[in-house]
Amino acid sequence: MTDVRSRVLRLAGAFCAALLIAGLLIRVSPEAAQSTGVQIRVSFPGSLEAQRIDGRLLVMLSTDAKAEPRFQITDDAATQLVFGIDVDGLAPGTPAIVDATATGYPMRSLRDLPAGTYTAQALLHRYETFRRGDGHVVKLPMDRGEGQQWNRAPGNLYSTPVQVTIGKDATVDLTLDKVIAPIPPPPATKYIRHERIRSEKLSKFWGRDMYLGAHVLVPEGFDTHPEARYSLMIDHGHFPSTFEGFREEKPDPTLKPDHNARFNMDGYNRYQQQAAYDLYKEWTGAGFPRVLIIQIQHPTPFYDDSYAVNSANAGPWGDAIVEELIPYIEKKYRGIGQGWARFMYGGSTGGWEALAAQVFYPDAFNGAYAACPDPIDFRAYTVVNLYEDANAYYVDSRWKKTPRPGHRNWLGHVSTTLEDMNLRELALGTRTRSGQQWDVWEATYSPVGADGYPKRIWDKVTGQIDKDVAAYWKQHYDLVHIMQRDWEKGLGKKLAGKVNLYVGDMDNYYLNNAVYLAENFLRATTNPWFDGEVTYGDRAEHCWNGDPVRPNYASRLRYHQMFVPKAVARMEKTAPKGADLKSWRY
Repeated sequence: MTDVRSRVLRLAGAFCAALLIAGLLIRVSPEAAQSTGVQIRVSFPGSLEAQRIDGRLLVMLSTDAKAEPRFQITDDAATQLVFGIDVDGLAPGTPAIVDATATGYPMRSLRDLPAGTYTAQALLHRYETFRRGDGHVVKLPMDRGEGQQWNRAPGNLYSTPVQVTIGKDATVDLTLDKVIAPIPPPPATKYIRHERIRSEKLSKFWGRDMYLGAHVLVPEGFDTHPEARYSLMIDHGHFPSTFEGFREEKPDPTLKPDHNARFNMDGYNRYQQQAAYDLYKEWTGAGFPRVLIIQIQHPTPFYDDSYAVNSANAGPWGDAIVEELIPYIEKKYRGIGQGWARFMYGGSTGGWEALAAQVFYPDAFNGAYAACPDPIDFRAYTVVNLYEDANAYYVDSRWKKTPRPGHRNWLGHVSTTLEDMNLRELALGTRTRSGQQWDVWEATYSPVGADGYPKRIWDKVTGQIDKDVAAYWKQHYDLVHIMQRDWEKGLGKKLAGKVNLYVGDMDNYYLNNAVYLAENFLRATTNPWFDGEVTYGDRAEHCWNGDPVRPNYASRLRYHQMFVPKAVARMEKTAPKGADLKSWRY
């Protein structure tokens, strides 16, 4: 009797505990129970697209009617909701089901969606099948002239935004009834020319025709001085639709001023037009050096640019740029065509690219001016030490769970975390296919996985770091480690005077942390001395470029004026005997 009585009491206690837990769960999140059965069915008619489609199907739900939901998925507090699933061979008229199993951001699942009224929109981001030269078959979103922007990519299907009311066990039908239109090529002008070439190296890697492009800014007098030969400046950075930051027309006085939240500034769009027109006036004036400047179009199936290096996943973009595109440009536009007359500069992604290309092709260039570069030392991969930390999302601790920050302002106020930023990418695309920042680093730096996609540097859900992948990154793309490893083996002699770094000490993405580590190494060099610059902007945010006078919002629009004169001064100082230092002076 005693054993039976004890068993009954234990069962009763367990039952009461279960009821208590259930009650607590209901009180904490009553909305979750209302929406566990939500299904959103998305289809497209055969009249819009007759073929089956592979891709990432995204459903956006918004409570903000100011813009289409597809333009409201961000890293900051203003973001709306997105839920994504992969589709393979989705047929016309066949609905794809987005339900509680879909990956969501910032809400992880539709089961947590509060009942209410939303503006709903669906978008199907197309994937193309690549049969690569390494034998892998992968499905990826090829750029279509937009610079890898999923919400603007030509050919993507999307639905007209509709207002829907969602409650318990709701079923919502959305129809992809529109197609994003192609982007027309930019017009050529007296000063801006456009080039596009097929790359043999990249085409072989990807198993289909691949192209490189460039927008060329030619100097004043280019057409009337056929005897002149010019040095080449490469302005590295994200995908440029045309040559950015140069305006031949006067600013539009009727342009409605906007508000720039980053700089808390009204009318920043007007300021940008004025700065671009100011460059035109300086460029065509008597005092500005006569050089060629190019901005490269090199989007990959992973991102809006290639990071200008060779990659196991993305292909030999570094070789394609240095050995195919640059010689083509210099031949056509009368470049001097030698390493002493080539220079690179850029900010953020462009800053990393400029330094990386200088390190990997030290003889091909005579200087890199890297502003606010992406992490150049993976001991400071923003706020993560890839070699020592166990988890990317949380500070290593037995009892605490302190999130690592992802973005701050100049006062240190944090607006998002690394986990949030990565979960947004996971909702936008699995297998490193989001087309966003953390995924492109992974696509560029990682070895190829068994499935043909990049190996994860960390688990996208948990943040657990893969140390084997980190070791691969270190040997192949940790720029400070590579310089330190090879400096006295001859690399230092080829880089002396060529490495220049500029960053704000309150960079929004903590990019100054890696520059501190780079400075520690560079200033300790003796064989030879690095003989370059490392400069910080006090309280300056992303992307400060070394301008000691102008505020951050102004200096970031003056890269050409900052770095072209520096490059020309170095060219004149280091040019070999008999070099052409006169034909371009007119």
